[in-house]
Amino acid sequence: MSICLVTGAGRGIGRAVAERLAADGHQVVLVARSKDHLDEVAAGLSTQSLVIPADLTIDGEIDRVFAEVARTWGEVEVLVPNAGIGHAALVSDTTDEDWARVLELNLTVPFRCIRRALPPMLDAGWGRIVVIASVVAKRGEPQVSAYAASKHGVLGLVRSVAAEVARSGVTVNAVCPGYVDTPMTDQTVAAISARSDRSEDEARAALARRQPIGRLVTPAEVADVVALCVGNGAINGQGINVDGGAVQS
Repeated sequence: MSICLVTGAGRGIGRAVAERLAADGHQVVLVARSKDHLDEVAAGLSTQSLVIPADLTIDGEIDRVFAEVARTWGEVEVLVPNAGIGHAALVSDTTDEDWARVLELNLTVPFRCIRRALPPMLDAGWGRIVVIASVVAKRGEPQVSAYAASKHGVLGLVRSVAAEVARSGVTVNAVCPGYVDTPMTDQTVAAISARSDRSEDEARAALARRQPIGRLVTPAEVADVVALCVGNGAINGQGINVDGGAVQS
């Protein structure tokens, strides 16, 4: 049983990851901004959990969260940086504020979490870091320049850190989902509908058709791959696609 910290654990992929890690017998630290969402997740978990509401973009919050975990249970052994934000706009319409906000949460926060988690893992000779990235870490798409840049960046971070620690007993990987049936995708669907003549149902169906399996990925399917990375010490430095075959790599 390991001490696992999942960011963005209140809903969507983060919730599914927390549920899967708990089902596998791990202790789970739930981190997100909404305490109500975290309490709801914690109530349904099958193992001991620790709820820590936090906005990880605020200076000092990452150190506070890790310190609270260390005081309560010990150092984090499995880190899943999942919290993220989407943004859709033409690059010419993407403001400096948009760019900074997306890169802060999608790239800088995972970097800071990894930097804090890694030394105790190296001291222990074991640890797992699994970042939730995206298939747009591997390809560009129109109107998501900031999001794609942040996800390309976090995949590069994963690969570099994995190379640094490969002989240590610590592994570092990314899971790269396609369109997943989550509240973030609901926002994407609403945005597509708002700027086109399609209904939300038509927009959702269009996203499903972009994946060869013809449907959205489920959060549980993403969580399964996170669990695989936690359990298998030979998987390292990978960006594992969970997208129904849309990006074959």
